[in-house]
Amino acid sequence: MPFQRPSAGALLVALIPFVAICFSVSLWDRLEPRILGLPFNFAWLMGWTVLTPLCLWAAYRMEAARHKEDRR
Repeated sequence: MPFQRPSAGALLVALIPFVAICFSVSLWDRLEPRILGLPFNFAWLMGWTVLTPLCLWAAYRMEAARHKEDRR
């Protein structure tokens, strides 16, 4: 099977965690408020550590559905 480029939708979904972690630093770079006893910036990073696999799973499902349609 030849290599196919990922769809734009799958790329956008996969880039959400990257953008949320790297380009939003000025929004969350503070110690207060605290969430579950953690400084906000650490809680933000921990949250995206949990959400990243969900975003990648969604991108995978989008690509799997696209490949399934291509095989028909």
